[in-house]
Amino acid sequence: MLETIVFDVGETITRDDRYWESWATWLEVPRHTVSALVGAVVAQGLDNSRALELIRPGIDVAAEYAARDAAGLGEDLEESDLYDDVRPALGALRQRGIRVVIAGNQTVRAGQLLRELDLPADLITTSQEWGVAKPAAGFFTKVLEVAQAPADRTLYVGDHPANDVYPAKAVGLRTAHLRRGPWGHLWAADPEVRAAADWSIEHLGELVDIVAR
Repeated sequence: MLETIVFDVGETITRDDRYWESWATWLEVPRHTVSALVGAVVAQGLDNSRALELIRPGIDVAAEYAARDAAGLGEDLEESDLYDDVRPALGALRQRGIRVVIAGNQTVRAGQLLRELDLPADLITTSQEWGVAKPAAGFFTKVLEVAQAPADRTLYVGDHPANDVYPAKAVGLRTAHLRRGPWGHLWAADPEVRAAADWSIEHLGELVDIVAR
């Protein structure tokens, strides 16, 4: 029986379209260039920030974040950035008595923006607020602390096998791999991913049926 479901953020709760478009604008390159390079580094199993380094060798990503903020072009989230199934699925899960938590590799600012969207969740937090990021085991130790449920009754949902499925499984959490975004689609049929995940899902609404069963 599941008591708590914890959700990744990027390409699970939110679309990354505008995020990468904003980097294309900032770095003054075509959107397609950024998209193609993100896909290339994803396929190699590298961190997606590597795409920015390929566009501008030697880039200091943290410094660029600060410069964007200073220019009024910092992080931004709005309703259109949410996937269509997010509100219905999270709301239905809470109605069934499931504790809903959102926790991913995001900044403090992103956490604030997500909370301002008034999502049907019991807790929204980020790696920067915790001081530890996925795939570190410490991140998932924090997940267990806020889950308020045993590991085998807590489900972590995400699109990225290396960041979500494998490390969550390693600390005893149940896992669901979501076929969404470049990572989710690329590894959806991988035998190792399917073996590691308790469930492989196409959309968040499937979680309501999983809980009901």
